[in-house]
Amino acid sequence: MDGKIRFIQGNEACVEGAIYAGCNFFAGYPITPSTEIAEHLSQRLPQNGGKFIQMEDEIASMAAIVGASLTGCKSLTATSGPGFSLKQEALGYAIMAEIPCVIVNVQRGGPSTGNPTHVSQGDVMQAKWGTHGDHSIVALTASNIQDVFEMTIEAFNIAETFRTPVILLLDEVVGHMREKLIIPEPGRIPAVNRLRTSVKSGVDYHPYFSRKDGRLPMSDFGGEHRYNVTGLFHDMWGFPTGTPKNIHNLMRHLVDKIDTHPNKICKYKKFYLEDAETILISYGASARTALEVVNYSRKRDRKVGLLELQTIWPFPEQIVADLCRNAKNIVVVEMNMGQVLQLVKSSVDEPDKVYLCNRYDGTLINSEDVKNVLRVIEGKGL
Repeated sequence: MDGKIRFIQGNEACVEGAIYAGCNFFAGYPITPSTEIAEHLSQRLPQNGGKFIQMEDEIASMAAIVGASLTGCKSLTATSGPGFSLKQEALGYAIMAEIPCVIVNVQRGGPSTGNPTHVSQGDVMQAKWGTHGDHSIVALTASNIQDVFEMTIEAFNIAETFRTPVILLLDEVVGHMREKLIIPEPGRIPAVNRLRTSVKSGVDYHPYFSRKDGRLPMSDFGGEHRYNVTGLFHDMWGFPTGTPKNIHNLMRHLVDKIDTHPNKICKYKKFYLEDAETILISYGASARTALEVVNYSRKRDRKVGLLELQTIWPFPEQIVADLCRNAKNIVVVEMNMGQVLQLVKSSVDEPDKVYLCNRYDGTLINSEDVKNVLRVIEGKGL
């Protein structure tokens, strides 16, 4: 199968990306529209020496992948909006304890149980702020099947590099549509392995003492070293601390290890931005529609371009600012009530030139939706 072409849906591509990245543990609970990820991993993981377990609920699923990661596994869970809400407490624990893992959220309509079988992109802010406290998080997304595969691998690579949970924020259309997937030969796409400590058994091990490059070597819990893991503020040994200096340094570390590395984390695609007078900014399934409009416009000599975001958090403020500096108009295309719109407005020099094209009725945004907005802001038809 490796190196061959397959015709599969997005949720299956996520599975194949996880296997390619070295995922060997999954815990989850069925929920539309992410259930196919669990179904396929229940077959694929045992075939590759991994472990699959269906937990009693989403809270337990998140706790299970945290525990599995501590023991040395590359771990994954998958859910949708209501289940993602339930995972937040354990997600915060993984952030504080610096436990690498990947959480896939195939979005559906909300709030509450909302619209289980239809598309939405309403969880953007939840991905950032769902858990309590000051923290930073990585959230990636994808608009096509090949990107789902590659961004799943990227999610595991970032999780292992920065010792942090990573969210893969897909949406129902991307999860359920079928396209061609090319699975490269093993090793063609690099997979980052767990950085394990070189400290020998019996020697004092500091689980939260970083190297000069900022990475924190880990020791498999239950292995050679005995150490403490807590959701409380802690020192370099992992023991709770109330010392203001230690707390300050820990908080700065948790945020800075992500927010100061935008060039290593932030991914995006650009289409016809060199001379674009109107720039569409989009992500996920919405970016497919935006690209259709861009291609349509270019055939008619209209200077329209697209910036497709593949990293939502940390939000690529400087990238957006630099690439959109010369645009006359910026249109954010998304399927929510304007969550990324506000981020774009705060990133550019002239927020008044940023407009919204959106839907939040469970229907995939279409090219006429975008064209109608362009007609209004440009004063001419497409």
